[in-house]
Amino acid sequence: MDRLTEMEAFATVVDQGGFTDAARKLGMSKSAVSKHVSALEARLGARLLNRTTRRVAPTDIGLAYYDRARRVLHDAGDADALVIAMQSAPSGLLRLSVAADFGANLLAPILGQFLQDYPDITVNMVMNHRYVEMISEGFDMAIRVGALEDSSLRARHLADTARKLVGAPAYFARHGRPQSIDDLDGHRLLHQSTEAQGTVWKITDPAGAVRHVRSAGCLTVNDGQSLLNAAIAGLGIAYLPAFLYADAMRQGLVEEALSDLSPDVQGIYAVYPQGRFLQPKVRAFIDFLVRHFANKGPQDW
Repeated sequence: MDRLTEMEAFATVVDQGGFTDAARKLGMSKSAVSKHVSALEARLGARLLNRTTRRVAPTDIGLAYYDRARRVLHDAGDADALVIAMQSAPSGLLRLSVAADFGANLLAPILGQFLQDYPDITVNMVMNHRYVEMISEGFDMAIRVGALEDSSLRARHLADTARKLVGAPAYFARHGRPQSIDDLDGHRLLHQSTEAQGTVWKITDPAGAVRHVRSAGCLTVNDGQSLLNAAIAGLGIAYLPAFLYADAMRQGLVEEALSDLSPDVQGIYAVYPQGRFLQPKVRAFIDFLVRHFANKGPQDW
């Protein structure tokens, strides 16, 4: 007999609490279910079920086997679904979580092209200032910037971005330009409240040592674009990724505060839950992003 069929018959009997309900669930006769379970027990040389006139329950060995069998059956189902999905055109609703700054500045402008390329996909892009619980909150994938601390997620590297200290020419004209990291203590600093380190900047000095700049700052906001706007307005110095400051720097609206510092390069990743095959709609969007960001260096935004 087929090993997976025996395993499924046994697991369903445990799930349903008896042979009659299991037979109904599987769409086969009660005697066929019983034959599959008996064949499994004979092959393993162990009793997996305690049978009485009133109930059926797994033995200790049966319970241990059930846990592993359910995982095998789940993986087998995923394998079948993967083959079917890979032969299907990408379609359906794609729920995407992305940091508000990145979503507004980089994803929103290119979504039209993606939807044109894949007309059977609809996108629900949720922009926020926190890391969502992807599975419990129903997201298919997310775009994250910086170090990935959640090892339960799979990730695909898309590009890199470089963080720099920037301020407006008018600010430097009024307050002077810092000559070293230590000089930042005497300047007006603009902070992003969503950063995990709070109002602490981790900056690598010219010698390669990581320094921690701690300051309450004169302004704290939870949105990077607003922070950039504040810097352009001359309110102070901000520590921002290139995808935010690059255009403003090209236009001369902001300048680098300390040009001798090495930029803090951060990865940009597409992440999705482990333990599942990559759905065609998710694969299509990730491949689209990889093509879009190809050959883009940390400061080429």
